[in-house]
Amino acid sequence: MDDRRKYNIRAGWFSILGNILLSGLKYWAGISTGSLALVADAWHSISDVVTSAIVLIGGKISRKPADDDHPFGHGRAEHIAAIIIGVVLAIVAFDFVLNGIEKLGEREHTYYSTFAWIAIIISIIMNELMTQYSFWAGKKINSTMLIADGWHHRTDALSSIIVLIGIILGRSFWWTDAVLSIIVAIMIAYASYEILSKEINSLLGESPSDELLLSIREAAQKNFDRPLHIHHIHLHNYGHHTEMSCHIKLPPEMSLNEAHDICTKIEKEIKAEFGYFTTIHPEPVKLENR
Repeated sequence: MDDRRKYNIRAGWFSILGNILLSGLKYWAGISTGSLALVADAWHSISDVVTSAIVLIGGKISRKPADDDHPFGHGRAEHIAAIIIGVVLAIVAFDFVLNGIEKLGEREHTYYSTFAWIAIIISIIMNELMTQYSFWAGKKINSTMLIADGWHHRTDALSSIIVLIGIILGRSFWWTDAVLSIIVAIMIAYASYEILSKEINSLLGESPSDELLLSIREAAQKNFDRPLHIHHIHLHNYGHHTEMSCHIKLPPEMSLNEAHDICTKIEKEIKAEFGYFTTIHPEPVKLENR
């Protein structure tokens, strides 16, 4: 938990400070050149500031211990924070599309200055650095929220690359800036879809893979000669930990103490191999089915 707190805070503040600098730089360059793509890119950086603040808040909430109202802790706050990031991305993308269409209708030509070149190159480098750090930290502490924030940085870096292409081609084609702002919007919308679909599925609950179910059955059975017929396996992800429930079949004449010992051994084995906290329901099995 100390590592989670440390990496969440570092990634959050790195993103906030970096994007405050970048948003100001790109907005200034966009206003001075009349570039919609640059101004849109600046707003993308501003949205990064917002989502990074959400990372810090979501990380703080997810570290709260279990209480009477939340007996499994607050780990799913990270998933909720990632969904908020996805929604922010969708809103930004929609706004870019509207502005791009409006600029196409006005047939507005954009001329870029040297300052625009400098601003966009700095943006590409800074955003890729923030992307790599968020991905690294997210994988290190298994945080979907940090990885989602990393994808947000990546879309900002890619959108800046597209704007750079627009700067290169802008002198020859009047429509370049407007079209590229729409392309940037499509990229952001796709990142939003990727984040939202993954996090919503996680909150709704996903079925474990056949490979995972087989591994769980093998781990539960390996210390017993008697077939346990483990079934009805359910996994419940609560962010920082996973709860598992399942059924096993035992002889009806078996004593309660012996059945309890078997369940405890399985629970310890599952915890050691997968890290899951397991609850087991024993069922009687007829002698001929053993």
